[in-house]
Amino acid sequence: MLGSAEIINFQDKFETERSLPPIRALNPTQADYLDALRRSPQVIVLGPAGTGKTWVAATHAADLYRNRRIDRIILTRPNVPCGRSLGFFPGSLQDKFAPWAVPVTDAIKDRIGKAAFDIALKNGSIEMVPFEVMRGRSWKNSFVLLDEAQNCTPAEIKTFLTRIGDDCTVVINGDVSQCDLAADSGLRVVIDMIARQNLPVPVVSFTHEDIVRSGICAMWVQAFEEAKI
Repeated sequence: MLGSAEIINFQDKFETERSLPPIRALNPTQADYLDALRRSPQVIVLGPAGTGKTWVAATHAADLYRNRRIDRIILTRPNVPCGRSLGFFPGSLQDKFAPWAVPVTDAIKDRIGKAAFDIALKNGSIEMVPFEVMRGRSWKNSFVLLDEAQNCTPAEIKTFLTRIGDDCTVVINGDVSQCDLAADSGLRVVIDMIARQNLPVPVVSFTHEDIVRSGICAMWVQAFEEAKI
């Protein structure tokens, strides 16, 4: 249970930050992405690093939560490391999962403030859910973000998609060119299903021309694309 000081600080923080400017698209593809987020309960977003896929989703989620349009933000991603593993992280499931979620949680903190973020995490309004404990869960009135979805197996992404309840916004974010699985990518399977069955799920695709992180990032993404690595 939150103490009175925590509740006051939480409310004051929201009042202070309620005047934040809306998210500004930095290119036409980001504008399409934001439009899809506002119009559709489910969005798949694809493309290389540095295009703002995760940042836009996390910031949009933070704004929905800050404006009381959703009750919770749910973050998840497959537990597949990029490169060689450093071994197991210590602590609780949330402690183990937290390092994976840093790009998302940093964006949310920037939008709602660290104090509000810490309280929301403490009371369960922001939750990081590993795939190991996802089966049997159901989410309602939430923003649900699946990051690095290219590393989901077909069975995992099926489990994720069948957790979604009423009044949810769902974003599936990934880059099929950076799949770290030896088997088929569940993200690729879902994209094929949307095309074959004409499912009403917008798919927004970024390219290296949409990279906003830095010129260096754009240079290397294009270089690796041309080298087919």
